[in-house]
Amino acid sequence: MLRSGIGRGHLSVCDGCSAKFLKICVDKVMRKRILLVGVVLFGIASVAVAEEKKLGVTLQVDYLTKWLSKGFPAYGSKGAMFETLDLDFYESGFGTKVTWRNSTSSGFVDRQRFDFRPYYRNSVFEGERYLMNYNISVGYEYYPGLGRKKAPTTYEWIFAFCWPEILPGRLVPEYIAHYEYPAFRGQVFNDLTGWVHRFRLGYELNLPEIEQPIRLSSEVAYNDGLGGAAHDWSYATFGAATNLKVTESLSFVPGIYYQISMDKSVNDQNELYGILSMKYKF
Repeated sequence: MLRSGIGRGHLSVCDGCSAKFLKICVDKVMRKRILLVGVVLFGIASVAVAEEKKLGVTLQVDYLTKWLSKGFPAYGSKGAMFETLDLDFYESGFGTKVTWRNSTSSGFVDRQRFDFRPYYRNSVFEGERYLMNYNISVGYEYYPGLGRKKAPTTYEWIFAFCWPEILPGRLVPEYIAHYEYPAFRGQVFNDLTGWVHRFRLGYELNLPEIEQPIRLSSEVAYNDGLGGAAHDWSYATFGAATNLKVTESLSFVPGIYYQISMDKSVNDQNELYGILSMKYKF
């Protein structure tokens, strides 16, 4: 009887373990199947979206007689070339830009860099006078000619907002905030953290002599300590640009700008510069 009792108890414990083990195995198999189904459904959905909407691809080349980065002459009095690939992910609002920035003159090899900037853009309050367009992005800088600790590598958040319907006529106010900080600990440039607030007002001027309007722009900026600058109004910029269509996909955008520098810790002289851009949209 004793052996029979022990045997029955032992069989009962094993039966419980077997049932528990079996349940775990079934759960794992079910989870894998659910995950597989999810991946398949996601793939089908992605293909469906891709069939309905196209991947937007834009190539852009900019020539700047001077590059004023938030008011600061990044290459001194020398010019700059920017080459940008902009990918718009199927009209979802998500996209990313990759830009190669370099000077047109020698002596700035250490300052040439890649910028990687994913973004999200959208609109709110559709149909209302206070319609707001926004673009939120974060950029990472990579300097191929410098080591990690010697390079002024940063992350830069940009929060851009505009209200195209809120003012009468063709006046469009914009607000752009930049927040920048070092990407790594122990960098040589430890004073990079700070904000820059830019307040802009644009106006489209129609002239009978040209088909496309001229976009007049004005901007004033407040530097809140970025790069060790004083906490003060740093510059005001006035400009004019237009978008000339060469073909249906290719456009040429010339612009001329004048910066009035107000803070010597950012720039100690006024600047006149031009920007010539070519954009090709696939």
